[in-house]
Order: sequence, then C-alpha cells, then structure tokens
Amino acid sequence: MTRLQANLLLTFVALIWGSAFVAQSQGMADVGPLLFTGVRFLIGAAVVLPLAWLEWRRLAREGRPLKRPDGWHIAALGGLMTLGAVMQQIGIQFTSVTNAGFLTAVYVPLVPVLAWLLLRHVAHWSVWPAALGCLAGAFLLSGAHELAIGLGDLWVLGSAIPWALHVLMVGRWADRMGAPFLVACGQFTVCGLLSLVTAFATEPVRWAGLQAAAWPILYTGVLSVGIAFTAQVVAQRYAHAADAAIILSSETLFAAAFGYVLLGERLDAAGLLGCGLMLACILLVQLMPLAGTLRGTLRRRQILTTPSKSPLDSDVLHRSPP
Repeated sequence: MTRLQANLLLTFVALIWGSAFVAQSQGMADVGPLLFTGVRFLIGAAVVLPLAWLEWRRLAREGRPLKRPDGWHIAALGGLMTLGAVMQQIGIQFTSVTNAGFLTAVYVPLVPVLAWLLLRHVAHWSVWPAALGCLAGAFLLSGAHELAIGLGDLWVLGSAIPWALHVLMVGRWADRMGAPFLVACGQFTVCGLLSLVTAFATEPVRWAGLQAAAWPILYTGVLSVGIAFTAQVVAQRYAHAADAAIILSSETLFAAAFGYVLLGERLDAAGLLGCGLMLACILLVQLMPLAGTLRGTLRRRQILTTPSKSPLDSDVLHRSPP
C-alpha cells in the first residue's frame, strides 16, 4: 500500500466515524443508550472475529499464546470502552451531533495529561496550552458562556476521560501482546455484553424498538466499530504519523458537516470559534512533538553526512605561506 492509498483509507475512517454520530443520534429515538451500545459493539466484535481467529492461530504456531493476565487486561480495556461509549451515547440524546463530535475529541490532549499524572511520563510542552485551549473551546461550543451548558454536553465531555484512559492503556498492553485484532475483538465483546446486561436490567428492551433502530445499529456496528477500526490498523502501518494525526482529527469536521447537511444543525459565532479553537489544539498536541522529532532526526543526519576535517587538513589550511 502506498502512502497516498493509506491516507485515502484514513480519510475514509474519519468519514465513517464522523457520520456515525448522526446514526447514533437517530438510533436513540427507538432504543435506550445501553441497548444501542451493547448490540452495536457485539456486531463490531463479529466483524473482527475472523481476523482475531487467524491471529490466535498465528500466535499459537509461533509459541506466543495469550496468558491469563492478557485476558484481564483486555477485560479492563472493554470496561473503559463501555464507560466511554455509554456516557457518549447518553449525551448524544441531549446535545447536537456537532457538539458531540468536538467534545469527544477532548480525549486527544487529555491522553498525555493523564500519562503525566498516572505514569509520570514527561509531557511535551504543547500539551498544556492545548488542554487549556480545548477547555476554552468546549466552553464556547457547549454554550457555557451563556450560563446554559447542556446536560448532554457534560455527559459527552465526561466520556473523554474513559476514552483517554482507554487509549493510554491500549498503548501499554496491546503492543506488548502483539495481537491487535484479538484485543479489538475481546474489548468489543466485553463492552457489548456489559452494556447489554445492564440494558436488560435498567431499560425497556423491545424487539420492535430494535427493528426500528436496525439501520443505525448496523451502520455503527459494522462500519464504525468493525470496519473502521480494522482499516485504521491497516492504514497506519503505511501512513506517516503526521498524516494520520491530521486526517483522523478531521472526524470532528465530518461530524459537524453531517450534522449540518442531514440534521440541519447550525452553530452561532461562539460555537464556530469554539470548534476552530478545539481543532487547532488537537492538531497542536499531535503535531508539535512530531515536528521536534523530525528536527532532531534531520540534525543527526546532517552531523553524520558532514565530512570532518583531519588534523593534517587543518594544519595545511592554517599554515602561513612561505
């Protein structure tokens, strides 16, 4: 796969994730948030299951089967995913698709902040202005500047915390296991089962409601959970990190665009300013560390490729003429 093909695939992923906010919003007309989340994540697990099975067999052939602690780690990831997905789904009932898309993206600058607080990883300097800028953008977007912040905005904003913890833990555990599809399928299954069991205990579960919400559930389960995740894993093996950062951040813009076209959502001047500020901060926290790494790499290459002068050359250059 070429770099251009990988970038196009990542654009497709961002498009799916942005459009999924519309499907999630429409699905809430017929089923509760827990039931919607449970069914769509189980569908996503079924989509990834064939790849997970092939990966399981490959690890067995290589003598590297997953161990019991790996299972607990996958279960913990599924628990964090459940919190993030359910809180986001509850919030979408009471806020706009545009707000949900941008407020969910607060997890991007939150990840390095939590890494510093919990794991003592030194954060790049860009994290702190980006985090403050995202809070200011969320303040403007959610309407808090008018002292009228919505309940849905608070739910979606709160979901950024478990999403950020999830991203942080995936980075530590999934890489060590070397089994991205098994981790994906396992956490999707845990999330789906936890949400479904809780739905049967707390929500009215009706077959008629599931039938009415079938298309939004299938769209988000097959495309958003199953296909988009798999496509992201494949594309990021060939795309440059800077490309992936910019393209995947466009999920928020796609969410706003689909909300505008399909649902007729409009933003006032403060909301537009908040969206712009949040997008700029999201890009800042992803691209500034990459820029520093690139500068360091170029400097090292320059040092290695610059020919050094021998002492004899220096002596000849500085010798006075007879």
